[in-house]
Formats: sequence, C-alpha cells, structure tokens
Amino acid sequence: MDAILVRAAGGPEVLELDRVDAPEPGARDLVVAVAAAGVNFIDVYHRIGQYPVPLPFTPGAEGAGTVVAVGSEVTGFAEGDHVAWAAAPGSYAQRVVVPATAAFKVPEGVEDEVAAAAMLQGLTAHYLVTATYAVKPGDTVLVHAAAGGAGLLLVQLAKYRGAKVIGTVSTPEKEALAREAGADEVIRYTETDFADAVAELTGGVGVAAVYDGVGRTTFDGSLASLARRGVLALFGASSGPVPPVDPQRLNSAGSVFLTRPTLGHHIATPEEFQWRCDELFQAIAAGRVSVRIGGRYPLADARKAHEDLQARRTTGKLLLLP
Repeated sequence: MDAILVRAAGGPEVLELDRVDAPEPGARDLVVAVAAAGVNFIDVYHRIGQYPVPLPFTPGAEGAGTVVAVGSEVTGFAEGDHVAWAAAPGSYAQRVVVPATAAFKVPEGVEDEVAAAAMLQGLTAHYLVTATYAVKPGDTVLVHAAAGGAGLLLVQLAKYRGAKVIGTVSTPEKEALAREAGADEVIRYTETDFADAVAELTGGVGVAAVYDGVGRTTFDGSLASLARRGVLALFGASSGPVPPVDPQRLNSAGSVFLTRPTLGHHIATPEEFQWRCDELFQAIAAGRVSVRIGGRYPLADARKAHEDLQARRTTGKLLLLP
C-alpha cells in the first residue's frame, strides 16, 4: 500500500510517499481503509522532532474510513463499518491499524471527510469548553486563530454554551469566517494589539478564559487579557513553544490559572471517548456545529499540506485523501 514515511526529522521535504506492507489487525484492533486523514500541528511537531518518535515512521493519527478487517477479540464492529479516530498513529496511509477502543462508529448521514475533519479538533474543542474551562452563559472568552480548524469549532461550541466570543484572526477573509461561525467580536491582530482590544471590549475586566493554540507569539497578550482568576488554556504552540514562565506572573495577572491540556488525558477511558464523540457528532448532525474543510490534498502532496498549514495560508481543516 501507499504511505508517507519520515526517515529523518526535518522540514516538509522529509515527507516521502513510499510503498509499504499492508497491516494486519491485532486481536483487539481494526484495519481501516482510510478515506481521509486529518493534518494537524502535532504531525508537524513529530516531523521536526519537537515531539520525538522512533524513525522511520508514518505521520498522522486522525482519520475516517471503512473497516476492512476485525481482530479476533473485537466486539461491536464489523467489516464495512464507517469509523473515525483521533489516536491511531500512521494514518497518512491507505490503510491503518486502529485500536477498537479508539474507534468511533460514524453516524449515518455524516460523510467520512466530515468525520475525519471533526475528530481531533472537535474533541479538543469539546474538552476545552466542557472541562478545561467549563463555559457558562454570560461568560466572555477569547479564541485565538478563530478561523482555523480548532478555532471555528471552539467559537461554535462556546456560543452554544452561552458565551460571548471574541476571536483573533489575521485577514478580512478570516474575520468573515469567524463571524459566520458566531464570533461576537473579531480582532485582526495584524492591525491592533489584541490585549488592548480585549480590554476595550470588556470595559477593562478581561475574559473568563483564553483558548490559545498559538503559543509563543500570543502568550503574553493572552495572560494580559484574562479577568481576575481567569483561565489561560494553552492547548497548542503553532508559533513555537512558550519560554519558561515565572509563577509569580500568574499572581500579578490576577491570581489567574495556566494549564497545558492535551486531548489524550480527556479521552483516556472508552466511556469518556464515547461520550465526547456522541456529543460532538450529535451537534454536527443537528446542524449546531459546522465543520469547515479548508483543503483536500492527495496523499502524495502531504508536503504541500504541511507547508500550507505552517504558513497559515489555510482556514478550517486540511485533509489528505489516500
């Protein structure tokens, strides 16, 4: 089968299409023919060695497709089922092994591409607004990169829970997308200091939570944007890692909270994984959440997908189509 291989850490050029042996399922696994694989910043971190993995490896952990083989101890799945996943390494390939406990049976009426695009960023947005900072009616929250894949989903889920949402974007086109998703106010950080704008929009009070997947370039402003005892949820670092932080800064910012959550800790049990997936896909099926696919690339063009993602040339979710 065809798969993307990384033989050495480096730039997008290390993503190579190659022929590899098709996988067989373990006793508790599924083998899935991949219809679409999600492209995420964590794939970039793996590729460049920021989060080291043994070499060589096939990137990607998210996707959707059709079950073609079922392990001997698996129950509840059958060949032909459409499933999606957010934690199956090696998903940049025509087929991938998915642990049965990490597979979600896609509801009828939801296309594979939408399911693939929704999993990692949708589940991330879900845990951020339900667990990291549980948004409640009347809250004001700040969402960075509000026209990105995670950002658009965060805006929608926070609005559904009753929040006023302020988003940051870089262009007028991205502003339009953020507003379409429900953002009440949108700040173009390329034209104004977003922390100053947040202070003005909130009458100097600040926001209850900042959902920050950008990292290094937004961290100081995010901290300055919080209300007293607010929560800074640093769930990604698309601009680079944040330097070490003196805890005293959290005091001087208003006894605020800083957390660096990750999806794995919020879907660690099959029950929690199923619950989050059920809520997310019910919202998608009901039309309360729209999933924007910002780019589709053939598997062989994984390099181009990474280049576009890192250059912030895209909105919504990027997919590879094997």
